[in-house]
Amino acid sequence: MEPAKFALVVEYNGTRYHGSQWQVGVITVQGEIEKALGRLCGEAGRIMAASRTDAGVHAKGQVFSFWTAREFGTETFVKGLNYYLARDIKVKAAYAVNTEFNVRRDALSREYCYQIFNRNIRSPFHEVFAGFIPNKLDIEVMIEASQLLEGEHDFASFCPAIEEGKSTMRCVHNTNVNRQDDFVTIDIKANSFLPHQVRSTVGLLTSVGLGKIKLDKFREIFEEKHIGLAGPVAPARGLCLTRVNYAEPFGGQK
Repeated sequence: MEPAKFALVVEYNGTRYHGSQWQVGVITVQGEIEKALGRLCGEAGRIMAASRTDAGVHAKGQVFSFWTAREFGTETFVKGLNYYLARDIKVKAAYAVNTEFNVRRDALSREYCYQIFNRNIRSPFHEVFAGFIPNKLDIEVMIEASQLLEGEHDFASFCPAIEEGKSTMRCVHNTNVNRQDDFVTIDIKANSFLPHQVRSTVGLLTSVGLGKIKLDKFREIFEEKHIGLAGPVAPARGLCLTRVNYAEPFGGQK
């Protein structure tokens, strides 16, 4: 049988992982899924992720693709992989996709959500999936600042480091800052993101929300286009990849 290509929609609690991408000598989401695939299919091979997540970052809608010669149905991949995977990584769905489908290049946009627990006392229930800020955030000024980011711009200021020659241009489709009770959420949708771009953006937005910098300073940092100018990134635990979008779901899957 000719090898076939499949896509997996995966969610994970990233707390104990050194990111989504395989690395030597450390535990990663990719590495764990590859081990589970090896046990299920009896094959060794690499998988590819739609969006790279940092150590400690979570996902509800990450997408991986892989090749296999096994004639398994999609339900077998879901149940079989979940049997072998740890409790903090689970496959939500599997799809047979076109051989030309590229999980990374064919993605039109990625959506991330950052959650902040915003009250003066910590909560033991929200230490894993939210950043913590004790002083009240000014949501209105954060909304105003976040709207400056929409559109196609050079986001170099929000990237602590990047390979020489790589473009720092990205298109942010929309941003949203919202408060509900003690939680502030920051949602960002873009064609793709620079390394640490979302967490750097959250870090600077919260500085505005706390009154540490004015809106004009936020605009100045953004327009300066200097690598790493936005400053410290927000903690990884508050960030979650919620969705990856395609023109046709997963390249015209069956």
